Amino acid sequence: MELSLSNSSSFRFRRYDFVPRLHSFSGLGSFHTFSSNKSISVRRPLIWRQPRLLRIKAQTAIDGNSSDDFIIEDVPHLTYFLPDLPSYTNPLKRSQAYAIVKKTFVNPEDMVAKEIIVQKDSPRGIHFRRAGPREKVFFTPEEVRACIVTCGGLCPGINTVIREIVCGLKNMYGVDDVLGIQGGYSGFYSKNTLNLTTKVVNDIHKRGGTFLQTSRGGHDTKKIVDNIQDRGINQVYIIGGDGTQKGAAAIYKEVEKRGIKVAVAGIPKTIDNDIAVIDKSFGFDTAVEEAQRAINAAHVEAESVENGVGIVKLMGRYSGFIAMLATLGNRDVDCCLIPESPFYLEGPGGLYEYVEQQLKENRHVLIVLAEGAGQEYVAQSMQAFQEKDASGNRLLLDVGLWLTQHIKDHFTNVRKMTINMKYIDPTYMIRAIPSNASDNIYCTLLAQSAVHGAMAGFTGFTVGPVNSRHAYIPINRVTETTNTVNITGRMWARLLASTNQPSFVHHCQTVREKVDKQTIDAINNMQINSI
Repeated sequence: MELSLSNSSSFRFRRYDFVPRLHSFSGLGSFHTFSSNKSISVRRPLIWRQPRLLRIKAQTAIDGNSSDDFIIEDVPHLTYFLPDLPSYTNPLKRSQAYAIVKKTFVNPEDMVAKEIIVQKDSPRGIHFRRAGPREKVFFTPEEVRACIVTCGGLCPGINTVIREIVCGLKNMYGVDDVLGIQGGYSGFYSKNTLNLTTKVVNDIHKRGGTFLQTSRGGHDTKKIVDNIQDRGINQVYIIGGDGTQKGAAAIYKEVEKRGIKVAVAGIPKTIDNDIAVIDKSFGFDTAVEEAQRAINAAHVEAESVENGVGIVKLMGRYSGFIAMLATLGNRDVDCCLIPESPFYLEGPGGLYEYVEQQLKENRHVLIVLAEGAGQEYVAQSMQAFQEKDASGNRLLLDVGLWLTQHIKDHFTNVRKMTINMKYIDPTYMIRAIPSNASDNIYCTLLAQSAVHGAMAGFTGFTVGPVNSRHAYIPINRVTETTNTVNITGRMWARLLASTNQPSFVHHCQTVREKVDKQTIDAINNMQINSI
């Protein structure tokens, strides 16, 4: 069918899956104009992706020419399966605090580009819906009964997110009924809830850990949604990492299947910064900052003795972002080892050779490694089997102790050198501290974005900054891949220049497979000098 929007252009809708009634688009993205008197001239083809429900491709031609695709990866809305839901004026309009804001509400047509580095003729690419308050909401303050649950490992900032969800619901929307689910997903059906008020959560941001307690596993979708219905909950805020967000997606699908008015919002959490799409995860800046204390201590210990070798193990199961940025922020580190860049010990260009060189030149060496680095070596030497925790994550062996012992044995027995080993593992000290000021601000933005989204009727989404602009992102987009360090990128090159460590590309087949021949030739033809 065709729908004329102006005299000069028209949309042609192609049906791919299920297309909801047009009025359900009112107030949602570029389709908001369907219910208004505006006339718009669209100059870009539009692809609208709605997971499982909707994918619409609109084509326009201007002067006989068609331009590149503009793709929107949208999030679900309650009206997709409850089309007759009434909407209400956003109470934020009457807020004293927001009275000074010239533009209180986000334009429903605002989108956030996934890629901002483009060339003149490149496609406009993928976009996400911009986060923020909408002019219309689909919940009244009196009907809202919200709940908050935290799952998975600890991370600085969890309590700040909890606090700001509670305060945001109360101060911006007048919501008084907020429940805290204790002990992770299993708390839905095995524990009592806490009544969360602004007074109860007032100072929890000053504490580490999670005020609601946490656990791994325990996800039983049917039991959880049964409990949600039994308690009359209609907004669910889920704070957790990759596995937790997959659980949130399962809850949303079950809610949709049952056709109940429940908004499901995810707030992604991981100290490793390995969540895809978003710029960074909360607590990451705090972790990098706190890691400096351990690195500085190891450096003091190592340089205070003859042939001192300091080793610091930091978090980073699959991604080495904390180790990389903590190294770049410190400048005393001689070598950084991460999961993305496998290393080897013996032979030319190996770690043993580099450590010996540093000991001869500086009489000490400082190594920072992520917990996921070198796991293949540890598993081989210990003949260990791949075990997993309750969340399905691979249980890591202690590469720090393993590397410490192997360096000591090599220099003592093979090189006949006396060395002084200093090993520091601050992992649990770092995850357990409160978030710093920067992360507190970030957590506030995440929490408020989630609240605005749920009140506006969006569901099955997660929140986060994309190119510094907060957006609503389909949950599957942040769980389908893991964000990892690009070992052929500029940031890793800056680290190599800072430490002057070997790249391990020359003799390590695993690394060679990750980089192209042109990159290897460039490395062979140059020498990276410390700056």
